[in-house]
Amino acid sequence: MFDVIFVVLMKLRKPRITATIWSSGKVICTGATSEEEAKFGARRLARSLQKLGFQVIFTDFKVVNVLAVCNMPFEIRLPEFTKNNRPHASYEPELHPAVCYRIKSLRATLQIFSTGSITVTGPNVKAVASAVEQIYPFVLLCLSCV
Repeated sequence: MFDVIFVVLMKLRKPRITATIWSSGKVICTGATSEEEAKFGARRLARSLQKLGFQVIFTDFKVVNVLAVCNMPFEIRLPEFTKNNRPHASYEPELHPAVCYRIKSLRATLQIFSTGSITVTGPNVKAVASAVEQIYPFVLLCLSCV
């Protein structure tokens, strides 16, 4: 009735990453603070698995997702922001406390909270940085006076 998925979690202290090792041999590393740290952690993980007796070949390394958080020095009026940016922004306060703003050209998604905190997810660091630069003028127009 249920499919059984075999997964092993492995944590490294330096760099501080968590690896999900699938039964297919695919490995997903999370928690690194830079692309270089992610690659170094993946290499350390491969070396650790080799020492345990597994045949490991380090190939096809790629960064597929980057997550960043930035805090604006002001609060944001979310209903006004959503109204001004309707095709790209969606806000359902009953379901989630943030506005979901998508930038298709960068393949980036931003979660914008009323506190001024913005969580950005994108395919690489450059896309995430560009997304923050693009969203700032729109957010500035909806700043909340405290």
